[in-house]
Amino acid sequence: MLDFQTLAQRLPASFGTLYIAYSGGIDSHVLLHWLAQTPWRDRLIAVYVDHGLQAASTLWGEHGRQQAQALGVPFRSLTVNARALPGESPEAAARNARYAALEPLLQTGDLLATAQHREDQMETVLLQLFRGAGISGLAAMPFSTAFGKGHLIRPLLDVSKSAIETYAAQQGLSWIEDPTNHESDFDRNFLRNEIIPFLKQRWPSLDKTIARSARHCGEAATLLNAWSQDALSTMQATRDNSLALDAIARFTPEQGHWLIRHWLQNLGLKPPTQAQLQTIYQQALNAQATAAPEIILQGRVLKRYRQHLYCLQPQQWAPFVGEYHWPAEQPRLALANGAVVTRQLACSGIACTLWHTNRITLKARRGGETLKLPNRTGHHDLKKLFQEAGIPPWEREVRPLLYLNDRLAAVPGLWIADWAWGMTADARYALTWQASQSM
Repeated sequence: MLDFQTLAQRLPASFGTLYIAYSGGIDSHVLLHWLAQTPWRDRLIAVYVDHGLQAASTLWGEHGRQQAQALGVPFRSLTVNARALPGESPEAAARNARYAALEPLLQTGDLLATAQHREDQMETVLLQLFRGAGISGLAAMPFSTAFGKGHLIRPLLDVSKSAIETYAAQQGLSWIEDPTNHESDFDRNFLRNEIIPFLKQRWPSLDKTIARSARHCGEAATLLNAWSQDALSTMQATRDNSLALDAIARFTPEQGHWLIRHWLQNLGLKPPTQAQLQTIYQQALNAQATAAPEIILQGRVLKRYRQHLYCLQPQQWAPFVGEYHWPAEQPRLALANGAVVTRQLACSGIACTLWHTNRITLKARRGGETLKLPNRTGHHDLKKLFQEAGIPPWEREVRPLLYLNDRLAAVPGLWIADWAWGMTADARYALTWQASQSM
């Protein structure tokens, strides 16, 4: 049932502190008691998170402290605000608050052990199924997942609830019974109390077979994600994370949907719905070349430019406005729209003598500006230079123009005017521009 040698084979070769998420219930108590008998007992720290949702929650924390002390395990208690936000379920609010409190504890190489078991896995698969989840959702909970600077592990994931109860009885353990576990208001409790006992009358090994299906889905999702990551490596631009639509078009719609889903997840978004994927596919890939779709998704805006799909945060692409004086001795200047411009010594760029003998100003585009570039004949309209360089329209409004004594000298990070270009052996400054770091 509980075999530390089997667990050892699944743990990293080396790790630091092993935190145990301890609620005081039978599952986490068995996990704590069992791990306290293993060779890792000196690395254990039990952590109780007080959500403040039960009148007795403080007493439960004291019970946990006593149990941990009896086992010789250090104990910590954290208090969180688990009130649900608008549109958030109480279950999700408590879970999010709990993990937000636990994550900062882990340093590089540390582990957090939670007490989910095989019945919990079954409930998760069923809930995902009822929500219409895809293969990744039906994979449910993995044994190990990245968490903060370390990893979250679930040592009891292949252990049945009955085996946990048998262990607790044999060891004479004492645990907390949360009265809300017997209420069926929440979806998970409804499944646990009303539906699963009925199903198990017909299929007694249901938890075992559903957990096996979750493993199959997990293996398939791992293979698909590896394929997606490999495919995206050749079609996702490193500069701005835009997605090459002509490359996506070479795949079937089903493959394209999966790649777009994976691309969005790489950018920190939740998996889009099937309807959202179809909208993205139709408006981004199947629209006319001159179309400029804007798709709102989870607070982001998806835009297309020159057969690339961009995922933007609108507030981080605020246009550059106004006028800034750049002190010559200052190497870095932060702008109100979150962007940063810098200058540093380089083998090519603006002559330092010009930089330190002229008034330096950053101004917004007004239209009609031209530049004569080094080694190119004639003056070029700035709009055409942006088009030639493939700079998307929204980025053109964010970038400032640099003037020396009110004469256009450069677009930081892109071009320097011929007249300002250092042509002698004198020192020179290269200019860089960085959009808002919260992109």
